[in-house]
Amino acid sequence: MNNLIQFGEIVEGYNIPVLNEREVRAAAGILFLATYTSLLFILFDGNFIPVKYVITFFLLDFLIRVLISPRFSPTLIAGRLIVRNQTPEYVGAAQKKFAWSIGIVLSATMFYFFIIVNAYSIITGLICLVCLLFLFFEAVFGICLGCIFYRLFNRKKVQYCPGEVCDISSRQKIHKVSIGQLIVLALFIALVYAASGLLIERYSKAPHDLFKTAQSR
Repeated sequence: MNNLIQFGEIVEGYNIPVLNEREVRAAAGILFLATYTSLLFILFDGNFIPVKYVITFFLLDFLIRVLISPRFSPTLIAGRLIVRNQTPEYVGAAQKKFAWSIGIVLSATMFYFFIIVNAYSIITGLICLVCLLFLFFEAVFGICLGCIFYRLFNRKKVQYCPGEVCDISSRQKIHKVSIGQLIVLALFIALVYAASGLLIERYSKAPHDLFKTAQSR
């Protein structure tokens, strides 16, 4: 029974409980897509119903992860199915628990305002942006922002952070960015900014139906 409700998996070669980062990232992607889509309903249609369902599911999913076991989290189960043919990438479970506890606080606050009080404000807007930021960094870059914060509150050496972000000394030569690369990045940003002004008139024209135009000739 203890094995069923323990936080993290016991894997040979690792001296602490770990989780598969690949399925964690997949789960973060699922939650990001659901949250982002629900916010689009608010932005373009003023419809708050989808976001209320998403917040409820978001909170329930994170409560299951932290208070019961990650293996029973619906999104982590879905994530495991999605990446089951990929080689696992193991990360420490302790910092993930801390990060997901932050998720509980954020989603519980959203649940209180949106479901119980049934109101929105600048507070709910900012929390939504923070949640999207955390999920986006996890799913796209593999960067667990909550894990980085965990290092600040834990005196012991943090082991097996995603991408070893908790171990700065592990950076290799390929991680370094040269001055030339920074110049290229700066020039590209400048080019995009300049083009946004020069091409605004042309790009503002609504596109026409290619086939309808061809038939009318």
